[in-house]
Amino acid sequence: MLDFEQLLVLLTLVSGVIWIIDRFRRRRRSPDAAVSWWVDLGRSLFPVILAVLIIRSFIIEPFRIPSGSMLPTLAVGDFILVDKFSYGLRLPVVHNLIVPVGDPERGDVTVFRYPEDPSQDYIKRIVGLPGDTLTYADKRLAINGEPLDIERLGEWSGDDGFRLLRERLGGEWHEMLVHRSPDDRQFTFTVPEDEYFVMGDNRDRSSDSRFWGTVPRDHLVGRAFFIWLSWNGGPNWSRMADVIE
Repeated sequence: MLDFEQLLVLLTLVSGVIWIIDRFRRRRRSPDAAVSWWVDLGRSLFPVILAVLIIRSFIIEPFRIPSGSMLPTLAVGDFILVDKFSYGLRLPVVHNLIVPVGDPERGDVTVFRYPEDPSQDYIKRIVGLPGDTLTYADKRLAINGEPLDIERLGEWSGDDGFRLLRERLGGEWHEMLVHRSPDDRQFTFTVPEDEYFVMGDNRDRSSDSRFWGTVPRDHLVGRAFFIWLSWNGGPNWSRMADVIE
């Protein structure tokens, strides 16, 4: 079954072929000659579909947040924009890098193709870059031997038992949630070359690199940067037009 990106490429190719054939035939037929409806439809849609493909593949792509794994940064029903240009230009469908632009940075909120099922898109925060050694113990993260700075902000009003904290990652502060229950899970891990270690901001309610491993560079889709709409049974005006940090 075709996903949306594959369908968009297919429609662009089909309508583009119709547009090209019509351009050549137009020189030979009379101005008042009848044109088949499917030819008229194909040549009319081609510029529109091509523009959508270029914008979606190389500039900006919209996504909707389906779960609470990134609370409090992102909530269910948030509609976000993803900067596709930030990590380099890739061909649609095959995802081959054609123009290197920039590298992912520690602390980026990134959309990526789930390594265990690339047809699914996930969103998490990059906490480990290639070559980083991460240590996780007592719900505290250390990178290359340096524990990250943590500040407690209080109890989380959205769910009992969760504390709202903020963490300094990549030189910037971001908020996160941690449950009060103990966690004996701990590990030390070195991130392989060209791969990234990602975690959800809702640390005890997130399926991330702690469970299924790192994200290859060619699976990264782009950096999330803006919430343009928040709708979960109704509008949440306080979250709209927020910059994602």
